[in-house]
Amino acid sequence: MSSSGRLNESYIDTLANISGVSSVAGVLSITDTSSSESQGINSGSRGEFGPMSGLSLNGINRDKLSLVGIKDVNGSFFKEGTNEVILGKSAAESQNKTIGDNITIASTNFKITGIFETGSIMTDSGGAYTSLSKLQNITDSNYVNQILIKTTEGANDTTISENIEKKYGGDDLSTITAEEQAEMLNNAIGILDMASLAISALAILIGGIGIINTMIMVVYERTKEIGVLKAVGWTSNRVLGMILGETLVLTLVSGVVGTIFGILMSEIGIRLLGSGPGSDMFSLAYTANTFILAFGVAILVGIIGGIYPAYRASKLAPTEALRYE
Repeated sequence: MSSSGRLNESYIDTLANISGVSSVAGVLSITDTSSSESQGINSGSRGEFGPMSGLSLNGINRDKLSLVGIKDVNGSFFKEGTNEVILGKSAAESQNKTIGDNITIASTNFKITGIFETGSIMTDSGGAYTSLSKLQNITDSNYVNQILIKTTEGANDTTISENIEKKYGGDDLSTITAEEQAEMLNNAIGILDMASLAISALAILIGGIGIINTMIMVVYERTKEIGVLKAVGWTSNRVLGMILGETLVLTLVSGVVGTIFGILMSEIGIRLLGSGPGSDMFSLAYTANTFILAFGVAILVGIIGGIYPAYRASKLAPTEALRYE
């Protein structure tokens, strides 16, 4: 890649001759941040990854499509030098397009000849591909802004990457391996996981405090009732079990209400995202483990939050409780 977004095409042949490199492809990308019928163009250095803000049109030689994960299409591949594109499945669905339809990207009308699905959310939701020569002709350019390199079996990607930067890098060219990309993604996911854990811990803490406060008030308000129960023969353990049981019922009812509310808010949120570009990158998935964990935590918080109020109720002396006003 280049910090300027422009790489001389001569790099393609140069890098193809490096030991350990089996295939090289130049990619030129432009991003139409408006709708498929608008005229806006934003040139950039986006490669095979479609942006969230709009549809990315990528130029690449047809025989190099496998380097971006496109091996098969429903329909047919584009012909070199023609106004034909293949579109990612998610992008086609969001644009309401199918094979044979026309689509306007970068002020140019293209015919969709095929729909592809790579399994990559970014590629399938934001990527349209045409021939490199056609896109260079449209943008009046003779450069690429990304070069994809496939190494031979058993080659050390990191070593090849470092050799390329050492020999050709300087201030203009930089490299990144698939392993480094995966590590960056894992780090980002790790940060999100930590944030999610912190929010969950805060919610559990607030929930626990709420339960304790609620049940203490219940004990205070029912002090005389508890005194009567103990006066007619209820043991401390029975009173303890009654308060803990009520706490668990309250917690479970709250868990059901919270689950319904959470699903509704999630559905509303995903539909709001669904009205904008890149919406196909988001989807909801509900699993049994999620609900089991949620109710397990709810029950645990209920037990912990109800222990003190229940213990306090069980230790009330009948005579003092009956005098309580």
